[in-house]
Parts: sequence; structure tokens; C-alpha cells
Amino acid sequence: MSVVGHDIAAACQAVQQGKVIAYPTEAVFGLGCDPANLEAVQRILTLKQRPAHKGLILITADLQQLEPWLLPLAPALLEQVLPTWPGSVTWLLPVRPEVSPLIRGEHDTLAVRVTAHPVCRELCQGLGHPLISTSANLNGQEPARSVTEILQQFDQQLGFVLDAPLGGQLQPTQIRDGRTGQIIRPS
Repeated sequence: MSVVGHDIAAACQAVQQGKVIAYPTEAVFGLGCDPANLEAVQRILTLKQRPAHKGLILITADLQQLEPWLLPLAPALLEQVLPTWPGSVTWLLPVRPEVSPLIRGEHDTLAVRVTAHPVCRELCQGLGHPLISTSANLNGQEPARSVTEILQQFDQQLGFVLDAPLGGQLQPTQIRDGRTGQIIRPS
């Protein structure tokens, strides 16, 4: 059985050990791991049965944690993005070419969010780097909104399940294209 608890330090330790964790986000529970650990990233894709070409989201506590993952952002782009962060808007921003296709998919952008969810922020601060964030569900299924739902789908496959409240949003975060401002996924 997956370990379930309220301890953010234990969740960080599981990530540092290369494990996949489940944790609350703004609207649903997410699956996460260290994005620099490609074996763990592949494990998430396998668990979810998610095609790698779609790409994944990175959440973070601050913009500086994203610098190793993104190309330098133009001032006009920053003017558009920064007022929405920390917050519940995920942006597609220019990705460094060396970032693995397991994370960016077949895109020249990376989906990133400086989260306002206090548990997610504390996780990223404790880790000192971004965290993969993808909904905790099998591909095509409804995302998990409770620890019980997570355990029904992924029991014994997760290193830690962080039992804490969701952020209160009814829908997953909005996704916007940084180049065009277009809304890709409404919230």
C-alpha cells in the first residue's frame, strides 16, 4: 500500500529518492516527481498510460526555479505572464532544447506554473526545484479529487500520497500560449 500522510518533508524525501508522489493542486490531485529524474518521469507516463508526445506541466514556487528549463523570456512576455503568478494560470513558454521530450512532448514550449497553492509551493520550496504536475488519473479518466480515488487507481505504485486539501477550483488550471496569449484550456 502507498504511504499516505500529511508530512511535506516526507513527500520531498520520496521525490528526492526518485519516487512518484500524489499531492493536492488547485483543483485535483496531481502526480509528481523530480523533472530531472527521467526514470521517474517515465514512470508517471507509464502509470497514467499517457502518451509522451503530449508533454507535462512543471509547477514551481518561483520564476527562478524555471530558469534551467526555459529559454530567456523577452520583457514583453514577462509583462504578460508575471501578473498571473503566483496563481492558477499555466503558460506555454519557450523551452530549452535540451529538455527531454518526455517532459516537453513534441513541443518547443514547456507548460509551467508558479503555483499559489500553499502545499505545492511548500513542496517546491522544500525541493529547491520544480515538480512535475499532471492530474492523478489514468489517461482519459476523471482526475482524482480525494486520497481514496488515488489509492483506487494507483495503490502500491506511489512513493507517497500527501493528504492535504485541494485548492478549491472546480476545473483544472487555465493553460495559455505565451506567444499568442491564446487560451488553450479554459479554467
